[in-house]
Amino acid sequence: MTPIPAPPIAVAALLPVLVVVGAALLVLLVDLLGPGAKRALAPVALAGVVGALLAAVASWGRGARGFRDMVVLDDFALFLHLVVGYAAALVLLLSPDYLRREGVEGGEYYALVLSSAAGMMLLAAAGDLVVVFLALELTSLPLYVLSGLFKRRLEAGEAALKYFLLGVFASAFLLYGIALLYGAAGSTNLDRVAAALTARPPAPLALLGLALVLVGFGFKIAAVPFHMWAPDVYEAAPTSVTALIATGSKAAVFGALIRLVAVGLHATDWTPLLWGLAVATMTVGNVVAIAQSNLKRLLAYSSVAHVGYMLVGLVAGGVTGAGAVLFYLLAYTFTTAGAFGVLTLCERAGEEAVTVDDYAGLGRRHPVLALALTLFLLSLIGIPPLAGFVAKFYLFGAAVREGFVGLAVIAVLNSAVAAYYYLRVVVAMYMHEPGAPGATLVPSLAGGLALAVAVVGVIVLGVLPAPFAELAQAAVAPLLR
Repeated sequence: MTPIPAPPIAVAALLPVLVVVGAALLVLLVDLLGPGAKRALAPVALAGVVGALLAAVASWGRGARGFRDMVVLDDFALFLHLVVGYAAALVLLLSPDYLRREGVEGGEYYALVLSSAAGMMLLAAAGDLVVVFLALELTSLPLYVLSGLFKRRLEAGEAALKYFLLGVFASAFLLYGIALLYGAAGSTNLDRVAAALTARPPAPLALLGLALVLVGFGFKIAAVPFHMWAPDVYEAAPTSVTALIATGSKAAVFGALIRLVAVGLHATDWTPLLWGLAVATMTVGNVVAIAQSNLKRLLAYSSVAHVGYMLVGLVAGGVTGAGAVLFYLLAYTFTTAGAFGVLTLCERAGEEAVTVDDYAGLGRRHPVLALALTLFLLSLIGIPPLAGFVAKFYLFGAAVREGFVGLAVIAVLNSAVAAYYYLRVVVAMYMHEPGAPGATLVPSLAGGLALAVAVVGVIVLGVLPAPFAELAQAAVAPLLR
């Protein structure tokens, strides 16, 4: 019998992922040392993420492929590794004091966060649909568990179960779509699949497969009408976990989406579908957010709206549109992680402060914290000179240059609508009398450091965006040749 040749093991293509996985295993070993070692869990986990970031920076411009091109560590993947790494690092900084206060500190939390981050990094480097599916599951399964971390809260268990069931349902669509794409292309390699999608005329089987894959991706990024899980999960999950779901997982899934369909969608005239999806997502997210009084639900619908803005970049297509999406993901990560970070540092009467009324008068009680939250909210609106303004400028400008003026106008109008519910929080902090009791600051050195990093990121990306935008475009350009 002829032996089946095994693919060569290319460790270089998996180096950042392996560093994070190694850190997850090390965290579990440290946790076995007993209660006295718990304070070392977060530093060990953070060291693993920093190591992965350094590995990504060291690999920039070199590129590596492994496992017969199933894993592609190009500059595009490395840029997303940096985004995911920043998101995971900020979450890990926010976690120790927050978890200790909530009474759920444990090694499994940090191991699950690192496992999910490893899945996000692998997803960004996936060059094959099989790896895409495996990476998505490695990303999602830890998040399902983390969403129900507050075991004594009924709503946490309900949200985690809803997240799990809908996630499994979406994974079934994705897997069936992958099977159809394999039937049309004869391979699960993304380059071969893209060639099948660009064929004239494209195979109906390929189009149906791509549609089902888009359904799966639509759930993972919480695009309308696949967003129904987001508000409940964002509200019930630990706030630090919510920050990871809102930032790192979206960056990784958008990376896989760009790698798969940036060429194929336009070749098969799927632009009208994406156009409608973008409009529905940003409009529903912004309109429903107006009615929210819970800040975590408000930010959940805000997150849905920002997915719509990023879909505008996919509609525009090309290096400009896809590069704008990458830059937007970077700016959105710092901004959103910072906003959720403020929530982790506040409490009211011994519980999480999550309603808008809880933050009434915060500007007088804790002016620095209120200023940080104000900066993050203004960046989400798109007020210059913050990162959110530049990110939206690049996205909407790409749409205008490609002739999608109407879509850009709708996006700008949606941004104006969004200003209402973001500014409502700012008005409450500075112009309303505090309730009894209001939100108070819980001191945290690591949490304060995370907020400082996020604030610096939001300001630097807004004042000096050119180097980062050029890196994003240079990273995505080879995919679109």
